[in-house]
Order: sequence, then structure tokens, then C-alpha cells
Amino acid sequence: MKIGFCGTMCVGKTTLVNELKKLPEFANYKAATERSQYLRDLGIPLNTDSTIKGQTVFLAERAAELMNEDILTDRTVIDVMAFTELAKSIPIVKAEYFKDFAATLIPEYDYIFYVSPKGIDIEDNGVREIDELYRNEIDISINNLIKTYGHRIKNLIKLEGPTERRIQQVMETITMSAPVYL
Repeated sequence: MKIGFCGTMCVGKTTLVNELKKLPEFANYKAATERSQYLRDLGIPLNTDSTIKGQTVFLAERAAELMNEDILTDRTVIDVMAFTELAKSIPIVKAEYFKDFAATLIPEYDYIFYVSPKGIDIEDNGVREIDELYRNEIDISINNLIKTYGHRIKNLIKLEGPTERRIQQVMETITMSAPVYL
């Protein structure tokens, strides 16, 4: 299965992927986690400073992940779309074309888990943006994109609570035979 976690920064997506990867059910899965520091060190602008070229690199990473049969990823194309939408240097028209193209990859995911920021404090890892307003804007953008492109999502599930509860929600969802929607 192709399982992606989407959500604004500092909500525990990477932690969740790392914890799930420890479970026997995901032993054969490839885990793809945050590479922001590596990309920043390559000179690729991040967050509000991102460019269309930078977002194309992020989209290419998501596309490469989707070429795997069994993948757990802490980013989805929806995340890339939201950051593109809010990048100050990307004109609105280019952002709209980019999002429409990126959205063609959404049906590739078997499950997209939206990770809510509710009750989660921002942690500074020295790379990600820690501005609370920007974090909220990304979250709003992600939710709007989910509404706009939700018809392309096979299974969308909202996760809340501490990591242990989120793991339980993921396991309950993927072992159910019927899809669960947000």
C-alpha cells in the first residue's frame, strides 16, 4: 500500500512514520521522511521563500515515493501543493497550474492520513518554519485542497491525539475492509 501523511509542519508526521516502521506490519515498507535540511543545504529555498523550481523538486520526491509498491511517507503531494500556494515568490497563476498538475498524483495513494495540529506545539528543529500564523495558513490551505481535490482521494482519515493514539487509528483503518473518510 501507498500510505501518505499530510499536514502542516510540526504535527508529528515524521515521528509517526518512524514509529510505524518499527511495527512488523510495515517491516517491508520503505519509509520516506523529511529531507528539508538536506534540500536547504543544496540551496533549495524552503517554506515562504520557496520557488517553483524548489517545489518541483519536492513534487519529484513525492512522485518518486509513489513509484514504490509499499511506502510510508511523511509528506504527500497535497503538502507540496499547500506550500506552493503560500510561497511568496510564486505567482498565483503558476501556483494554480502547478497544483492542478500535482493533483493528478493524488489517486496514487491508497490512504492519506491528515494529521491535525490540534494540541501539538511547534518544535524548532533549525530547518522548518516555526511561525504559528504560517503554520495555521498551511493547515487551512491543506484542508481547502482536501475539499477541492477530495474526490481524487481513495481513503482520507483524520488523525488526532498523541502518537500512540494515532498509531492505533492507522492500524484500525488499514485493517478495516471498508474505507473511512474524513
